Amino acid sequence: MYPAEIVLPMKAELTDNGFEDLTNANSVEDTLKKEGTTLVVINSVCGCAAGAARPGVVMAVTNATKRPDRLATAFAGFDTEAVNKVREHLLPYPPSSPAIALFKDGELVSMVERHQIEGRPANVIAQHLISEFDKHCN
Repeated sequence: MYPAEIVLPMKAELTDNGFEDLTNANSVEDTLKKEGTTLVVINSVCGCAAGAARPGVVMAVTNATKRPDRLATAFAGFDTEAVNKVREHLLPYPPSSPAIALFKDGELVSMVERHQIEGRPANVIAQHLISEFDKHCN
């Protein structure tokens, strides 16, 4: 488990931008069972999370015309219970962090795995997410 002093500033990059901090299985279930669209980011300490995933997600939700109804995040290696519960909803995708998932009415409709984040700039991640928002969000 990562120490809080390392994780909390990385969590803040998303929570300061309107993402709900999912810290346990109940918070995940309560969030995902709601009607509408929910974007969930499995956050991570890795470089691709810092350089592409977090900035790309923030860029997407800031610049999108259509946005998810809810924004949420759980941190791999820190919010273990919450991340494990999110990953149950991501099957058949293998565990991946960072990862970005879009749910509609509790069903997974779009998934961005780590291998789709690594080596890509934040603006490419943002453009992909915006196109997914256009397809699935009101």
